[in-house]
Amino acid sequence: MSQRETGNADSPGAQQFPPAMTAGAEEQPPAPEIDITKPHVARMYDYFLGGKNNYAADRAAAEQVLKVFPLTRLGAWANRRFMIESVRWLVQEAGIRQFLDIGSGLPTQQNVHEVAQSIDKDARVVYVDNDPLVRVHAEVLLATTPNTVVLEADVRDPKALLERPEVREHLDFSRPVGLLLVAVLHFVQDTEQAYEIVKTLCDALPSGSYLVLSHVSSDGLDESVVAHGRAAYNQASSGMFPRTKAEIAGFFTGLTPVGDGPALLADWKLPGRPDGVVGDGNVVPLGDPGDLRKIPWICGIARVGR
Repeated sequence: MSQRETGNADSPGAQQFPPAMTAGAEEQPPAPEIDITKPHVARMYDYFLGGKNNYAADRAAAEQVLKVFPLTRLGAWANRRFMIESVRWLVQEAGIRQFLDIGSGLPTQQNVHEVAQSIDKDARVVYVDNDPLVRVHAEVLLATTPNTVVLEADVRDPKALLERPEVREHLDFSRPVGLLLVAVLHFVQDTEQAYEIVKTLCDALPSGSYLVLSHVSSDGLDESVVAHGRAAYNQASSGMFPRTKAEIAGFFTGLTPVGDGPALLADWKLPGRPDGVVGDGNVVPLGDPGDLRKIPWICGIARVGR
């Protein structure tokens, strides 16, 4: 995995943020309302990806996760590849030109807007995250990217999110939308609530829209690994709630699967592509296929129809 993919701040073209948010600087919150003493799942994920927009508390919690499941970093990179290739496929093959990315996390490289706008500069993106640090980053991001907006909101209240004027002004809900729920629903404890979140969001989208979703699965994981992993996340802004593949497949109920439907990251393939991915040289191989098969992440794309 290249630095460009991991979001390393030293990589070519990386976003430049306030020094207090970079490694080696004295750790101070970039805004008074941001608590850097409590781990946040978005910043832990940034650490897994090799980013620098995290703090000591985030790194400590992330290292606890890595101690019980060392392949977590590989899982984050594989999940990132899934997101990148899904967006590229939606733009190139499905004609999607607007995206709602909920649980977007901190900006790295090859974000949704970068992937989509590299194909069509007029593609529009709304990022949503509940970490106020994302809003701080947005001040830099939006300075040169007028077709992209970032909101501080929570996936647990999808109706309020959909009613935000920034969403309605930026996205045209009479035209198809790419809805991204990538590595976010395993932070919602109640499964029925999680199902209702997806239904509410998909019901608001016009026919021809797409859902892109990935989720940590509990299948095949030792109970002690799940317990220790959840204990690490219980210190953070949200607990972690893995689900079975069957439960994750429930998120796609009523939608038309793209390809073979929900699958492990190792097995996921895009339709019409001999190697399963678009692959234009920007996404590199992830290493040992045997290790990749040990990653308990389920992902998939589905079309919204009426």
